[in-house]
Amino acid sequence: MFADLQSLISPLLTVFGDNRFIQSSLAIVLSFVVAWIFNRIIITGLKNLAQKTRLTLDDQIISLLHGPIYNSILLLGIASALLILSPADLFLSIGFSLIKSFALIIWVTFLLRINRILLMRIAENEKRIKVVHQQTLPLFLNLINIIIVVLAVYFLFSAWNIDMTAWLASAGIVGIAVGFAAKDTLANLFSGVFIMADAPYKIGDFIVLDTAERGEVTHIGVRSTRILTRDDVEVTIPNSVMGSTKIINESGGPSEKYRCVASVGVAYGSDIDKTKNILIEIAQTEELVCGDPAPIVRFRMFGASSLDFDLLVWISKPALRGSVLDKLNCAIYKAFNEQGIEIPYAKQDVYIKELPKSV
Repeated sequence: MFADLQSLISPLLTVFGDNRFIQSSLAIVLSFVVAWIFNRIIITGLKNLAQKTRLTLDDQIISLLHGPIYNSILLLGIASALLILSPADLFLSIGFSLIKSFALIIWVTFLLRINRILLMRIAENEKRIKVVHQQTLPLFLNLINIIIVVLAVYFLFSAWNIDMTAWLASAGIVGIAVGFAAKDTLANLFSGVFIMADAPYKIGDFIVLDTAERGEVTHIGVRSTRILTRDDVEVTIPNSVMGSTKIINESGGPSEKYRCVASVGVAYGSDIDKTKNILIEIAQTEELVCGDPAPIVRFRMFGASSLDFDLLVWISKPALRGSVLDKLNCAIYKAFNEQGIEIPYAKQDVYIKELPKSV
């Protein structure tokens, strides 16, 4: 590339004489002029066009792109001057390696910055790419940054003509050894990545595990997930377990609302319509019960000693289930006592057909 650049500009510089120092100085000055024209005309025009759009992303990209291109033009001028001077091969090689290193640092810095901006914009609009959201943003940000830095190190070594074959082979052997030694840790790590990407639950959700633990998710890490039970006991579950078990997310679905069922039985012979009206009135007067969807009453079955009803109500969060059921049950018991509706309990009647005859 540098040789092609020299063949392009050398005919232009010969008009100023055959002195290599003058030609190399002119090459550097020419690069400054081109960089100034690029800065004043092209970048300024692109900024003016970007300001006319509603998006702010294009303004940020142009602002970040200005520095790398400007500095790259200057580096090309320096490289041209170095080719014109034609020093010894050792100094020429060191000079080109330094120029490539500076160019690499400039563009790697640009890629790291633009990576953060793009991922943050994608995370703000979860409808486009669902796997990238606020919770998984640090994961993808760090992952892509690591890839950029690893590639940068590889090209940096290549710029200084350092053979990376032995390094890559050693890294592969070390990677295999670490993989076997940290098998469980890596399993948790990859499961954590999939959990963050798939998002079956999020922080603040109430989940129920196969082992009957129920609680609020307080932390989702790359190694484990933590839930806080209703007894204020924190349970830490490895992500490899979370990734292979069935999880009931009570806060999932279109909304966080949760349905509670208050079951009650009344004695045979009770007025069914009156019972339903009382239950509906109790639900409508309770503040923690949502008005939409409206509470409903279902006559479920003819029990052994009672007519069984279910009062179905919706609450705003699953965490309110215990307190809402407590209030509904208290209100139902008091209202049935006031209205003379009997709540039967299991009992048995013993009939003596005849008394044994006395001897």
